[in-house]
Amino acid sequence: MESNKYLEDIVSIKSMMSKSSRFMSLSGLSGILAGIYALIGAFVAHNILTTEQLTLGGARYASVVGLINAYLAHPSGAKLFFVALIVLIAAVVTGIILTIRKAKKHEEKIWDPSSRRLLVNFSIPLGTGGVFCLVLLQYGLIGLVAPCTLIFYGLALINASKFTLGDIKYLGLANVIIGLISTQFIGYGIYFWSLGFGVLHIIYGSMMYMKYDMKKE
Repeated sequence: MESNKYLEDIVSIKSMMSKSSRFMSLSGLSGILAGIYALIGAFVAHNILTTEQLTLGGARYASVVGLINAYLAHPSGAKLFFVALIVLIAAVVTGIILTIRKAKKHEEKIWDPSSRRLLVNFSIPLGTGGVFCLVLLQYGLIGLVAPCTLIFYGLALINASKFTLGDIKYLGLANVIIGLISTQFIGYGIYFWSLGFGVLHIIYGSMMYMKYDMKKE
């Protein structure tokens, strides 16, 4: 009986240590909604690309600032930029709101050392990838932008998985693999974006919601 009690105590201590070092309040529902936003954005972007002529892809620019100014000055480029911005803002705001709600529900802190480590380890690969994609656009290598966004996003998830739900690393691995595959299908980036940022997020979010959120409701 005493050995069983000791084992239960050890399991309890390990659980407490894991919770103290990992941010556990990520919402599966936010993943589902982010995937839906991504699919809507991809649909709108596809319509813009198929109905309007955007000829900035092969051009080279002296600086990243010149690149951004050129895209924003072009009607289609500006539309694509704002579509991407709206999708990003919607996903981030939704994620923050649902995460705060979940943290409050389970009486957990939203901003502590574990959440800060999560944010830093997620942001470094993602920010690096964002800058690298701008450089690709600067030199006219537009076909590699979609693969690189998927790859760096996947690496960011893998890096951040050490500080939150470990299941996130599988979403990251899937995005890295899809990104590598898409390098062999240049010109079909929007479809791989839809798969990586849309479909996979919906699948992942649904699995996480059933695994973690539904059990606690």
